[in-house]
Amino acid sequence: MAVAEFAASTTSQDRRRDPAAVEKVITQLAAVFGNRLVTSLAVREQHGNTLTWVPNQPPDAVVFPHSTEEVQRIVRLCAAHDVPIIPFGVGTSLEGHVNAPFGGITLDFRDMNKLLTVHAEDLDCVVQPGITRKALNEQLRDTGLFFPIDPGADATLGGMAATRCSGTNAVRYGTMKDVVLTMKTVLANGEVIDTARRAKKSAAGYDLTRLMIGSEGTLGIITELTLKLFGIPEAVASGVCPFPSVDAACKATILTIQSGIPVARIELLDALQIKASNNYSKLTLPEVPTLFVEFHGSDAGVAEQSERFGEIVADLGGGPFDWATKPEDRSRLWQARHDGYWAGRSLRPGASAFATDVCVPISRLAECVTATQAAIAELKLVAPILGHVGDGNFHLSLLVDMTDADEVRRAGILMERLVELALSMDGTCTGEHGVGQGKMKYLKAEHGAAALAAMAAIKRALDPQNIFNPGKIVPLS
Repeated sequence: MAVAEFAASTTSQDRRRDPAAVEKVITQLAAVFGNRLVTSLAVREQHGNTLTWVPNQPPDAVVFPHSTEEVQRIVRLCAAHDVPIIPFGVGTSLEGHVNAPFGGITLDFRDMNKLLTVHAEDLDCVVQPGITRKALNEQLRDTGLFFPIDPGADATLGGMAATRCSGTNAVRYGTMKDVVLTMKTVLANGEVIDTARRAKKSAAGYDLTRLMIGSEGTLGIITELTLKLFGIPEAVASGVCPFPSVDAACKATILTIQSGIPVARIELLDALQIKASNNYSKLTLPEVPTLFVEFHGSDAGVAEQSERFGEIVADLGGGPFDWATKPEDRSRLWQARHDGYWAGRSLRPGASAFATDVCVPISRLAECVTATQAAIAELKLVAPILGHVGDGNFHLSLLVDMTDADEVRRAGILMERLVELALSMDGTCTGEHGVGQGKMKYLKAEHGAAALAAMAAIKRALDPQNIFNPGKIVPLS
């Protein structure tokens, strides 16, 4: 789909809001929030999509709330005038989640960034949505606890919950759906609910917490989260392991998981991504398919895990290992992995990056990655591959010259083929990037018309005016 066609499809899913109503809301908000309401074009464009191929669609104004009560006030005012609201963390979403296709007010949670309470004995904490994962872990360090979900970007916890993110540690610690106990959420009528209590499990009623997780701001606005914490491991060892092929690296991943080795992280970078990372992060790795791995536990446990993993690697022709046990060496290694998106862009300066992901059952992982590489080659495109392959999730950074119409067309074909391939293997169109605007069109094929209708019914029930992040996930007619 061409960019112009995409823009037209997203703006046709809902009616435009009344400019006079928007202006009235902005005037009333300005009287309350003063310089915490911003209408300059530069700031508004910063709060539209900026990272990928989805066109930038800025809001009419940006507000910086300080409390749940202020969020309620904004929601009630916008609801009274039928004006959209788009929650915003740090803007790292990759599928147009923070765009404002129908205008409206963006709520930037920059100032709601506090760690409110730590219950060390219960292994949990309460945070505001604007705190980032790095800031949280810095403040937790003296407790001997840490929060493990690591999507790479220094994302905010509210945004991580809203997009149901995962990341490099997901293979051991799970995803956001596994580590959020409860959330304080503002509904479209301005009321506040707690989605659950702090107990580690409950059988009382519908699971509202997991309904909100992954809803991308379309059902409610998160203003507090209670998160599970974990003990900082006694020993951590990271390693880099080259392989003769992507197929061998994927098979090593599959065998590691199936063997029950409790690997904390296991990441695949194909040869092109290694080339990009060497250039961007100043590494000197062989330019072949490579696994980045990490083990957590006791000294003895880490040693045993490493040995067992080494046996699997050797059987598949991989190695030798290059281990990093010093914290500074591990940090450099994983920072290079986290910078994979920017490293990929360095391969074609000036090109646009189409970041996308799919996820399949790990038994189909090698087949899916290999078929994707074949499609990239056939279409004569540049697209390094990396991913959290321990749970069957991998990513493409598709680099495209947007002035070349034929290349844009071929890029669109690849994106379609990738999703079709994943769905044919009982996978999903997105393992962690989310739906936003970019992947709405795939949900019917993945879930079926009846399930999509059920999602739309939930949206209408909780947000009958469709003011919460409209034009995302489920199209409403």
